[in-house]
Amino acid sequence: MSEAAGTARAPVDLRRIEDLEAAYHAHAGELERFALRQLRDPGAAADVVQEVFVRAWRHAGRYDAAVASLRVWLFSIARNVVVDTVRHARARPGTPTAPGDLSVVADRDPAGRGPDFSDDIVTTWFLEEALAGLAAEQRSAIVETYVRGRPYAEVAAEQEVPVGTLRSRVFYGLRNLRTIMDGMGVPL
Repeated sequence: MSEAAGTARAPVDLRRIEDLEAAYHAHAGELERFALRQLRDPGAAADVVQEVFVRAWRHAGRYDAAVASLRVWLFSIARNVVVDTVRHARARPGTPTAPGDLSVVADRDPAGRGPDFSDDIVTTWFLEEALAGLAAEQRSAIVETYVRGRPYAEVAAEQEVPVGTLRSRVFYGLRNLRTIMDGMGVPL
């Protein structure tokens, strides 16, 4: 029965096979697309998804719905598995890493100060998904001004709109982006 019918749904317990299967069916596709974007290897992406659910099952007691949604928790695990996969691939002699693939690993401070590249990966993925939900005009305005850092006047001239219109598109686009990200369970 549903909550509306008067019975509360039991909390998710990934130690129960039914809950694990439901979580897999609900999130495996997104997790695989995330891993594929980062690793550019379908086999490795499938391995990441498998490892995510093995770790989720092993550490099911650590999941707390009050802290984060199941989706966010699984993506945190996926981020860690992707990092482990990249580190393992780089440590294995004879397997070159393509130039540009996760090159930020080399640029990070080993002492752990500053953001972790895996956080950047997850944030980028969520941002791409959220931007896809915006109107084309708003998405273009945000990408050109915020992401690429171009001046408003230049972008407005290119899009053949007044600067005020471009600023409105950015303002409302950012507001809609926040709403979309909140709906995804991603705090800004």
